[in-house]
Amino acid sequence: MSFKKKFFTAVGIFFLCLPLFGCGSRQPIQQTGFYFDTVISVTLYDPSKTEELNHCFALAQQYEQYFSAKKPDSDVSKINRAAGSPVRVQKETRELIEKGLFYSRLSAGTFDITVGKLTALWDFHAESPKLPDDAAIADAVAAIDYSNVVVDGNEVTLTQPDAALDLGGIAKGYIADKMKEYLLSQGITKGLINLGGNVLAIGEKEDGSAYTIGIQKPFDETGDPAAVVSVRDRSVVTSGVYERYFEQDGVRYHHILDVSDGYPCENDLLSVTIICKNSVDGDALSTSCFALGVEKGMELIETLDDTEAVFITSDQKLHTSSGIGTDIPLKTLS
Repeated sequence: MSFKKKFFTAVGIFFLCLPLFGCGSRQPIQQTGFYFDTVISVTLYDPSKTEELNHCFALAQQYEQYFSAKKPDSDVSKINRAAGSPVRVQKETRELIEKGLFYSRLSAGTFDITVGKLTALWDFHAESPKLPDDAAIADAVAAIDYSNVVVDGNEVTLTQPDAALDLGGIAKGYIADKMKEYLLSQGITKGLINLGGNVLAIGEKEDGSAYTIGIQKPFDETGDPAAVVSVRDRSVVTSGVYERYFEQDGVRYHHILDVSDGYPCENDLLSVTIICKNSVDGDALSTSCFALGVEKGMELIETLDDTEAVFITSDQKLHTSSGIGTDIPLKTLS
């Protein structure tokens, strides 16, 4: 998939949000950057808060240095190279790994943070992505097992030397939550954080109304939404087959992988959107529920408090959890 496509997907939802701030006495300020292979944006109402806006991007840079498996000196890279020995990590890395293990257990391994050896084979960011070798995929799948991750204080051990961590499925959500936590500590109670489609609304709009966030229509090149949801102080996170993919021999291969066989999930889904309080939870759940499919994914959502979901299937139909339309207003646009 080309960078142009990635940029369009990541930013398209945010441009939907920005005009919906509403008119107020203060013009919003916005900053954009590129971290974790995606475009991120933060928008605040108060034009005097440039220092706080800059600090959000300092946080993004700091956490990328902790969490990225592509950074040779990151905590994750050190764990992956340790050949089964314990590695002392930053407190935030330990928190993120523990959150990843929680969702690995909750999804019965459908979401698994030890997928790093497999995701490294599927290089969707390459100039010309290609299908990995079958034997290499099978070898990578054999190393996936979250029970091989041991956390003892701030020491993390990956007891299977052939395995590798990949926290990309939850890192953006965690970083968004940390940005929000920081902004609230500075007395900033309104704004939008968008980390590559992970949209986190801080409070409500300046006029007291809800934010309106678009759920992108899969494969629509205009970026038009399939629907919009109205939220206050909530996270809206989408995982979809249109985000990163390539085609080979007439077959489309997307980035959401089935850890049971190592190939992209095939379950009639195009996207899953999670609406909940914290972005890290939405991040993990959007991937987990996509891999689980509509029926099992919806069953999981209905067991969770204050969590709603919108599934879009290959026929472009929307399937919504019980709180959509009541707790979370939704307007279908297509």
